[in-house]
Amino acid sequence: MRILLWHVHGSWTTAFVHGTHEYLLPVLPDRGPDGLGRARTWDWPASAVELPPARLRDEQIDAVILQRPSELGLVRDWTGREPGRDLPTVYLEHNAPEPHPVHSRHPLADRDDIPIAHVTFFNELFWDSGRAPTTVIEHGVVDPGERYTGEVAASAVVVNEPVRRGRRVGTDLLGTFAADAPVDLFGSLDGPLPPGVRHQGDLPQAAMHVEMARRRLYLHPVRWTSLGLSLIEAMQLGMPVVALAATEVTEAVPPAAGVVSTDRTRLRGAIRTYVHDAEAARLAGKAARAYALDRYGLSRFLADWDRLLQEVTR
Repeated sequence: MRILLWHVHGSWTTAFVHGTHEYLLPVLPDRGPDGLGRARTWDWPASAVELPPARLRDEQIDAVILQRPSELGLVRDWTGREPGRDLPTVYLEHNAPEPHPVHSRHPLADRDDIPIAHVTFFNELFWDSGRAPTTVIEHGVVDPGERYTGEVAASAVVVNEPVRRGRRVGTDLLGTFAADAPVDLFGSLDGPLPPGVRHQGDLPQAAMHVEMARRRLYLHPVRWTSLGLSLIEAMQLGMPVVALAATEVTEAVPPAAGVVSTDRTRLRGAIRTYVHDAEAARLAGKAARAYALDRYGLSRFLADWDRLLQEVTR
């Protein structure tokens, strides 16, 4: 198939373009949000092809993956075809409900011609999807390899723009957790961090994985987002996890892989345990990797998407 989609979430798209199809990625001169094109910090196959919008009207397109409401208009304007009617279409919903956790109605809730594919069961349960057909295709991750050394007695956290996103991603908790072990934050930084939190830079994915795996544990302080791919990547790296029991995390992290709780005291105790007991950390990381490879492996993810694409293009 030839599939039109926008480069919106780099890690998710990295997994998706490893399938057997040709992937058409709109590109604009400024490489802004509507025309980012191919990734520059991920390794994508040649089957992920950049195309300027002016060429899309004449291209064969077998299916469209939408990820933002505005893309409905872009498909109409750039291809001259109506999503769901002239083009088989799936709306991929990455996010937990916004702005309200239980009263948020999905932008496609009043349509029954475009199925919504949620990335977690939590999201599918909590979004009001109206009469739109829904399915769940859980994340898949390109295996980064078992790289865990845990040689740095610190917690690794991956969050972009932690100051702006604040309580949603648990930035306010980092200072508390840093009292038990230094917190090394990876990602783009937009302001001052609490004492004990050390910014490690916004690194390319491969370099970030190496540095994450040197830390003793992965800390996931997020209160309200969808399931972060960095959490799954950390587990596949072989890192033990300490995480807030929020959204999909209780499904994604089994007991053997770390500690998941809403109790700050318990979470802090888990950090101290892993920092002072390297063997306990290593064993939990082994369990985390085994589980993440099984549940969030690339082959299962691509097979699930192939089944859905075959359904909508019949």
